Amino acid sequence: MIVCVAEKPSVGAYIANVLGAKQRRDGYFEGNGYQVTWTFGHLCALLDPQEYTEQWKAWSLSSLPMIPPRFSIKVFGDEGVHKQFNVIKALIDQADEVINCGDAGQEGELIQRWVYQQAGCKCPVKRLWVNSLTEEAIRDGFQQLKDQSEYQHLYEAGMMRAIGDWLLGMNATRAYTIRYARGTGKDRQVLSVGRVQTPTLALVVKRQAEIENFVPRTYWELKTTYRDTLFNAQIPVEDGEYAITSAEQGQALVDSIKDLPFTINSVEKKKGTEYAPKLYDLTSLQVDCNKKYGFSAEQTLQLIQSLYEKRLTTYPRVDTTYLSDDIYPKVPGTLAGIKDYFPQVAPLLGAKLPKSKKVFDNKKVTDHHAIIPTGQRPEGMTADEKKVYDLVALHFIAVFYPECEVSNTTVLAKTGEIDFKVTGREVLKPGWLVVFDGEPETIDKADNAENTEETENSKSLPAFVKGESGPHEPLLKEKTTKPPKYYTEATLLRAMETAGKTVENDELREAMKENGIGRPSTRAAIIEKLYQRKYIVKQVKSLRATETGINLIHLIVSPLLKSAELTGLWEKKLREIEAGQYAAQDFLTELKEMTVGVVRDVKSNKAGMLCPVCRQGLIIRGNTRYGCSRWREGCTYAEPF
Repeated sequence: MIVCVAEKPSVGAYIANVLGAKQRRDGYFEGNGYQVTWTFGHLCALLDPQEYTEQWKAWSLSSLPMIPPRFSIKVFGDEGVHKQFNVIKALIDQADEVINCGDAGQEGELIQRWVYQQAGCKCPVKRLWVNSLTEEAIRDGFQQLKDQSEYQHLYEAGMMRAIGDWLLGMNATRAYTIRYARGTGKDRQVLSVGRVQTPTLALVVKRQAEIENFVPRTYWELKTTYRDTLFNAQIPVEDGEYAITSAEQGQALVDSIKDLPFTINSVEKKKGTEYAPKLYDLTSLQVDCNKKYGFSAEQTLQLIQSLYEKRLTTYPRVDTTYLSDDIYPKVPGTLAGIKDYFPQVAPLLGAKLPKSKKVFDNKKVTDHHAIIPTGQRPEGMTADEKKVYDLVALHFIAVFYPECEVSNTTVLAKTGEIDFKVTGREVLKPGWLVVFDGEPETIDKADNAENTEETENSKSLPAFVKGESGPHEPLLKEKTTKPPKYYTEATLLRAMETAGKTVENDELREAMKENGIGRPSTRAAIIEKLYQRKYIVKQVKSLRATETGINLIHLIVSPLLKSAELTGLWEKKLREIEAGQYAAQDFLTELKEMTVGVVRDVKSNKAGMLCPVCRQGLIIRGNTRYGCSRWREGCTYAEPF
């Protein structure tokens, strides 16, 4: 008998139906030579510290670091979980072959492998790897089963991720809680520290500090209106400076040119091409859903996962925006399947579809391609699922439309000794823009761009002629520098993807994903943990660090625990393990060394004592000195170190 193990009951039921295993049993389906059962996500987990040794049951600095000689797993969950595990074990004990039908990713591989290990599986194991749950994809997948050994590196990467989270999470949480948390015993607050959650929190805390410590500067901009068009003065400045730093200086410039003629020196027009927005990976979908609909990252993940399980979209937990070449022949069928729901498909039917490297690139696709529709009739969706589905479908349709052709105009002018400039943009052929009925609302804009009254490159200009001249109306605009904006879930996801670096260019951001913190499938859960632990709160759409979150980051002395860049480098090594380019054992050695260092930093740090001034706050470590955690309430204690 062949035993298939899916990741959840709904997926198991559908696979069973495709295979003809239609007899329902307690915890599985049977028929046609198959038994199809399922897990409930994570059935197994690493042991808790006290399950390795009684010495680790009590929380004490002397027992740290906790580094088991060998990591072990257990069945983790309630009575229902144990019952289902026993069903799986009984089936595996009698199986001739097991087929791993878990989620086709690192986490899915780990979930399944741990179950097989705990069940004592001795028979051969094959792997089903599919990009969607359509009947065609599943049947094709069963024709191309691979031996489990081909996914060994994927499993090792997942295992190292879990061990790394255990080692740093368990040890750092205990160390910082014992040393710094308020209260004792059951009343003691637990200071949760994690490999990804803490650097993510640090991003929010750092941004908040930048905003609170921001000192605005006033400056002035010289502009002039000529033929109902606003031109901007081009006055040379040094980096970080402003051309006009006082109203008197600005008014003097206005007075010097107001009666002089305004002359057009050059008119340059360049035709350009604008490409359709990229297909979605999970992070970009979460970003757009947060911007457009206010969905949380976790909410978007649940919605796109549901669409995947309803066989309407492909595998969602992906970090690429490209398709592999083998998808190209299937595109007409996919488009035909959704043509009744999207009139934008009609012009593409029967036409030769473009095959752009911006869409199809085998080098940019590893295990899974970008999120696209499967071509199944888009029915049975909730209102929120439809919103997400429409975004995915419209982006998919748009990449097969012609490019948008534009004309970019730059006009240079002069009056007196001052140069002026204005730019404009005119759409010549809308191309893919018609799919979105104009500019798509979800195209990324710079997160911290100031709102300006005039947006260059978005308007057409009058027909200026070189050499023309006439009167103009100069004016002075007072401006104030603005602080960076608070993170939203959308911008925090982007920051996690780029390890805290501000990156607006799509191609550069794509290249930096390798060093991002967390994985697309886990980032939403990390943000949710920060909410649950009351480290951050949401005010409208802005994320704010709480006093608890701020104090925790100030307490942490190890740069490893709060540096997005260092955590991103660690993430890169996990990807290298997955690709077979880095040894898991070497990484485990590094993990142990890191853990020892984190504990040593806490033990040697002088912070954590009761403040000698106010007798209420704790001493925390800043960049150059120790201070009281109640400095916001006015405590003046500070001491250099």
